[in-house]
Amino acid sequence: MTVRTTRRVFLSAATMMAAALAATACGSPQDTATGGGDSAAPVKVGLVYSQSGALASYGKQYIEGFKAGLDFATKGTGKVGDRKIELTEVDDAGDPAKAVSAAKDLIGKGTKIIAGSTASGVALQVAPIAAQNKVLFISGPAATDAVTGANKYTFRSGRQSYQDVVTAKSFIGDPTGKKVVVFAQDGAFGDANEAAVKAVIGTAGATVSSVRAPASATEFTPFASQIKTAKPDLLFVAWAGTTAPAMWQTLDQQGVLASTTVVTGLDIRASWPTFGAAGTKISFLSHYFDGASDTEASKALKAKVNTIDLFHPDGFAAAQMVVRAAQEGGDDVDKMVTALEGWSFDGVKGKMTIRAADHALLQPMFQAKLTGSGTEFTATAQKSLTGDETAPPAVAMKG
Repeated sequence: MTVRTTRRVFLSAATMMAAALAATACGSPQDTATGGGDSAAPVKVGLVYSQSGALASYGKQYIEGFKAGLDFATKGTGKVGDRKIELTEVDDAGDPAKAVSAAKDLIGKGTKIIAGSTASGVALQVAPIAAQNKVLFISGPAATDAVTGANKYTFRSGRQSYQDVVTAKSFIGDPTGKKVVVFAQDGAFGDANEAAVKAVIGTAGATVSSVRAPASATEFTPFASQIKTAKPDLLFVAWAGTTAPAMWQTLDQQGVLASTTVVTGLDIRASWPTFGAAGTKISFLSHYFDGASDTEASKALKAKVNTIDLFHPDGFAAAQMVVRAAQEGGDDVDKMVTALEGWSFDGVKGKMTIRAADHALLQPMFQAKLTGSGTEFTATAQKSLTGDETAPPAVAMKG
């Protein structure tokens, strides 16, 4: 899995307590928007995300998805009632300081809705600004669990790390008595992945251990031997950087992929050739890939972007949430919050529900396999998990 600590799954261990799902207010995100507030004034929405930097490709998918979602939710008008939705896009380059500065500037100009946050570090810095200024903040692809329950004014339009880990767990069924090995590089990224798997799968009854490699390693045969000796029921691989192709090739050549279930996250399409010949032998947990669902929203998105990629749905859902908030809340941010809490809507992935207790976004997740090779890889869904099946335990709202 070619991943980075700022953008991928398992960035923090889930240590949350379970609570009942809040009552859901159902509605269709593309219902005719009426809205409140000054009927002549535009609804100002600030989109602060990565247009440049390491996560620029993710940001590009997010904004494409957002614009397609806005068209879908407003039935092509770009308006809530008679009010035009006015977008201001700002590049944070994945830098929390730039994002905070941009958010403050937008708020100073009267913007009451901020969306975006491609990077987890950015989301965690913008969330407190939203609470301090009582504006609505809808975080984007940032996966860190800490966004959920951050404060009353913070929501998310993408999945969180816990939902990825639960999807990985689904590959072994009942984890009681099972052996799970985490293969990762030394360092904070590997530590976080191992901690997350222990917190979610280990506490469910599995024995979790790890095989760790130096980040500088280029020869992976010794590590493959350690994994085979451990005889795990599940090998979870969390890998970042340019050595991924050599790592996967070695696991394949040493028979690891044939001896156990190997699971990793399915990243954006551009990363798929990294798996090489190993690609068809790996089991993937997936947030989304083109063809994972067949919803009205996915059809509308595909008509706009042709090929749907990993983070298009996050932007699409954000736009649906923005329209809902403006439609029901007008210029009153507290009413926007109330309108989103407990709301269920039909998104690209399927049924989405914003849990009122902590603003977790309950959503489907997918098991996937690759067929083909290289740039011709095609992903197919092996199983879809419902929002209830992947729901993170509820956390207390922090602010």
